[in-house]
Amino acid sequence: MKENPLLLRSAALVGGDTPLHIACIGNHVDFVKELINSSPELSEELNRDGLSPLHIASANGDVEIIRALLQVNSNLCTFKGKDRRIPLHYAAIKGRVHAIRELLSCCADSIMGLTARGETSLHLALKNNQFLAFKFLVEYLNQNQREDILNNKDNQGNTILHLAIVELVLDNTYFPEGTVDVNFLNKKGLTPLDVLLLEGGDNEIEEMLREAGAVKAENLQPLRQAALSPNVVVMTETPTNDRSRQGRQQSLSKQLQNYFKYDKFRDSPSEVRTTLLVLSVLIATATYQAVLSPPGGIWQDDYSPSNSTNSGTTYSRAHLAGQAVMGTNNMVSFGLFLIFNSIGFFMSLHMINFLTIGFPLQIELQVCIIALATTYDTCLTALTPVRAMSISYTVVSALLPVLIYISTKVIRDNAKKTSCALRRVTPWSS
Repeated sequence: MKENPLLLRSAALVGGDTPLHIACIGNHVDFVKELINSSPELSEELNRDGLSPLHIASANGDVEIIRALLQVNSNLCTFKGKDRRIPLHYAAIKGRVHAIRELLSCCADSIMGLTARGETSLHLALKNNQFLAFKFLVEYLNQNQREDILNNKDNQGNTILHLAIVELVLDNTYFPEGTVDVNFLNKKGLTPLDVLLLEGGDNEIEEMLREAGAVKAENLQPLRQAALSPNVVVMTETPTNDRSRQGRQQSLSKQLQNYFKYDKFRDSPSEVRTTLLVLSVLIATATYQAVLSPPGGIWQDDYSPSNSTNSGTTYSRAHLAGQAVMGTNNMVSFGLFLIFNSIGFFMSLHMINFLTIGFPLQIELQVCIIALATTYDTCLTALTPVRAMSISYTVVSALLPVLIYISTKVIRDNAKKTSCALRRVTPWSS
């Protein structure tokens, strides 16, 4: 390698694997350390199967190699390979408990990693019958108070409970009663008990689920209504065909909702921020354009009833060129239009400002936002035919950014408190 610095790069051209991939496959620890010391960038290479060296070491359970690679770059824990699997996923598939422990100690957030099918490491451990790895992951979540990941769904809408491994999940020695929702609906509108019965599950698992409070999907809604309104007697005499048809209709709508709704474990904050920025820019553009071209257009000429033009065209009210036609003919509608359009415009500017906190060129961005708001106020003043109303709207629009900031903060804080209170009062709420 000293005689030919390009030896490692040229070796990777022969096949899809670099020498570091091959060294990890053969568990040659000393050679791995030598390679990453001389060419640390090799640790980030993916072979033709979409595997990095850390993926291979994790699947083989080679703890020393995992440590050596993570010392070079701790972000290797989050490298996505084939089917968007990270190293922790391969360790869970193969049941490498020691590798799982090492990966989580370096990168705790990798426990939230999802595959292209929306599977967590717990899903993969269960699907590959790696019970010891699954047990370790459950204990890790319990110790770090991350039990919410247990209710995470894959793209089929199945939680780990739908995979029929219930002995550990329902054991109250690991998690307090009620931590795991035993009545989650998958995308077919089925609870874990429904899946078990349809697949001909044994009586012991069915008894465990029922003791934990599991019910069929057709009985789930009446029970929740009864829990919310204990004094109301729920009638359950609906024919079986009607209940099953209603369940299918609910499952279709729920399937569509679950597919598009935001999932904090599946959607990264950066993706959500990008989406919100695009939406806020679209709203700002639409509301700004609405002021430039208000409904009904603007007057193209000046007119005064005491000084009619020679063209023979007469109007009922005086106006000036550049003023809104709607403002002259219907001040109430025009006032409502300006108020709600201004709320939308300044709310979108507030979102842009909030989502770009910490961005570079922050001063330049603030200047642009202030200039845009000033231009908006100028257009609004020029369009309003009544001077007193024009001044009042200008004052209101100047105060709107401050009012929006305070009101959104107060509403958000109160909504959070109310939501927490409702969860304590209504344990059936999702």
